[in-house]
Amino acid sequence: MLNHEITSKAGRKKARKRIGRGTGSGHGKTSGRGHKGAGSRSGARAFSLYEGGQMPLFRRLPKRGFSNFDFAERCQIVNVSQLERFDDGADVGVEQLSGAGLIGSLKGKVKILGDGVLTKRLKVAAHKFSKTAEEKIVASGGTALVI
Repeated sequence: MLNHEITSKAGRKKARKRIGRGTGSGHGKTSGRGHKGAGSRSGARAFSLYEGGQMPLFRRLPKRGFSNFDFAERCQIVNVSQLERFDDGADVGVEQLSGAGLIGSLKGKVKILGDGVLTKRLKVAAHKFSKTAEEKIVASGGTALVI
């Protein structure tokens, strides 16, 4: 057995620090927390933006403008090429898209986009369609129904 073969097994896993197991362990009494203060108490957590009592940056900067992020309408996206998996002449709605694993949940709105080629006649029902998606569905003999 060679030296590197021994150390690769012996030093593989580092033992966890067993704190609060008496003074002889080297990590007893205060358990590495020091004396008094907030850091020694249970539940103490440092606020990541704390600047030592200085007025924090996010409070010093002016608040201006408006964000529409909370009110933006987000859609689950399905491309026309993904609709090829359905049988010719099938009715494709939100439930069928969810069953096929193309969308995550039934709660959100679904938008069909026009990427890819569609060769089958499908009746597609969704909340929104892009212009190219609607053209491709109609061109293949199907219908695009807005819910």
